[in-house]
Amino acid sequence: MHESGGFGGPGGEIAARVSERCFHHLEAPVLRVAGFDIPYPPPMLEKHHLPGVDRILDAVARLQWEAEN
Repeated sequence: MHESGGFGGPGGEIAARVSERCFHHLEAPVLRVAGFDIPYPPPMLEKHHLPGVDRILDAVARLQWEAEN
């Protein structure tokens, strides 16, 4: 999770490196939760741009699946 946009942000680079180097050891895909891919908004609109708890929980929910028995 980071504040800058998902494209070209530091989280995207970290996610790419983890996926490339550790792919066979991951139990789930790497997901990024970042600011929207738009120019950074003025301060009054910043709260709508930044990732919050809801967006983080949505990403976690996307990683949940039923375990096979």
